[in-house]
Amino acid sequence: MKILAVSDIESKYLWDRFEPNYLADVDLIISCGDLKATYLSFLATFSRAPVLYVCGNHDADYVKRPPEGCVCIDDKVYTFRGVRIAGLGGSMRYKPGPFQYTERQMERRAWRLEGRIRRAGGVDILVSHAPVRGCNDGSDLPHRGFACFGGMIDKWQPQLFLHGHCHLSYGHFPREQTLGATRVVNAYERCKLDLDTPELPPLPEKRRFFFFSKIRGAR
Repeated sequence: MKILAVSDIESKYLWDRFEPNYLADVDLIISCGDLKATYLSFLATFSRAPVLYVCGNHDADYVKRPPEGCVCIDDKVYTFRGVRIAGLGGSMRYKPGPFQYTERQMERRAWRLEGRIRRAGGVDILVSHAPVRGCNDGSDLPHRGFACFGGMIDKWQPQLFLHGHCHLSYGHFPREQTLGATRVVNAYERCKLDLDTPELPPLPEKRRFFFFSKIRGAR
């Protein structure tokens, strides 16, 4: 399965210079947060692939106007073509605002999500906005990862852990590491990934549900 992961900054390659063939081979699009709702709706409109997302700490606008044609997987397990995908958006709380959590608050969310993972028989992709504590994160509070994510990875061993929040443009955050058998990937801007799955039939053509102008106001 070919996955396009996106996060934190709208890719000019996709947003400004889009051509249909850019997404022709993509089976699934996953957003790790902090992206304009209109950008995700744009990807949903011009791709056959479904668009799943979790909320980032700068996505307060999603409360009133969520991305159209996309699926929020925060605190859920979503199954797509046999692949189980679980989401826990938000960042470490460093100032007042939505989608920010203390470690204790995220632990409670993770505990509830693990019940859903157990009922699903496991998880193949774990999606967050923030990184794992001690892996791809920073030492400062705004960019610190959650320790409970490491426990989830140890317990469930997903193939992929996708996150954003730590911009690669800062110069000191890596794109990818591994934790045990899990591939940990920072989805900053965009990256394409292959997930090992049974051979699947091609996606059907998706009817475009709306057309809109690309509004580029502030989040």
